[in-house]
Parts: sequence; structure tokens; C-alpha cells
Amino acid sequence: MTAYIVFQRDTTTDQQALDRYAERADSTFDGHDVQVLVDYGPHEVLEGPPIEGVVVVQFPDAAAAKDWYLGKEYQEVAQNRFQGATYRAVLVDGADAGA
Repeated sequence: MTAYIVFQRDTTTDQQALDRYAERADSTFDGHDVQVLVDYGPHEVLEGPPIEGVVVVQFPDAAAAKDWYLGKEYQEVAQNRFQGATYRAVLVDGADAGA
């Protein structure tokens, strides 16, 4: 079942750290079956407090998503994201077709 990681950036604390993250994040997708569906496009918060942006990344299944997210390459790069902003990252399974 298709799975998604949804990243929500709440607040930026260090733009330089986020810039370092942005420079390297895409290279962590090499060798993974991944598609970026949303990448900080315009958004409108319908419920809850304001956020700065959203990224949605699609994987073939939850195991593939975790393989990328927990992998050494991404975790090294993610340190800059952790330093640069307050985020939420949620892994969610997609709906079955026809459900």
C-alpha cells in the first residue's frame, strides 16, 4: 500500500541550517522509489495554528518510507533540518483504490 511522509514546518529557527538541509536533501532520494508530491507550495491552514510549509513525499509502502527516513544518508542531512526549524513528520498509509 502506498505510503506518504508528510513534513510540516511550524517555525524556522536557523535559516542557514535549513539552507544546508535544502542543498543536500534531494540527494538522499538516490536509490529510493520516491516521488515528491508537494514541496512548499502555496497553502491555506483550515484548522489549527499557522504553519510555514508542507512537503509530501510518496513511497511504494511504509517499509520503503522508513528505509529512506531512517537511513544513514537522510539522518545525517536531517540534522540540519532539526537545527533549523520545528517540524512534524508523519508517516501515513494511503487509501486502497476503490475503498
